[in-house]
Amino acid sequence: MVITTEILDALSAKAKACERLRMNYDLRTSPDDQSQRMLNALEPGTIMPIHRHPTTCETIVLLRGSIKELLYDEKGNLTESVILKAGTEPSAMNIPAGAWHSLECLETGTILFEAKDGAFEPRRAEDTMEK
Repeated sequence: MVITTEILDALSAKAKACERLRMNYDLRTSPDDQSQRMLNALEPGTIMPIHRHPTTCETIVLLRGSIKELLYDEKGNLTESVILKAGTEPSAMNIPAGAWHSLECLETGTILFEAKDGAFEPRRAEDTMEK
């Protein structure tokens, strides 16, 4: 599969039209594919709760636009803020397993590639933090 401008433009349009202001595009190759690989289109104003993935790291690569990745300690205190922008340095980040994080979308039309180890597992209540 070639990820074309048309695919990215269509995904951004869906994110803009969605109430959550984000839309993903699954890149797995079959139902037996146990990876998590996706494109994630984001618009400013989308709400991403503080959360963690206890058993997998998360790798993100900005293809378009920019985000602010936010990292927190166990009490919900902001410990680090990193701006990632497509085509510049840094444009990618690996978030360790168990790290509390969130993000803020900084530009309309932002799209990132996201990958995690293993099959999708729904987020548990204890892996989301109220702020």
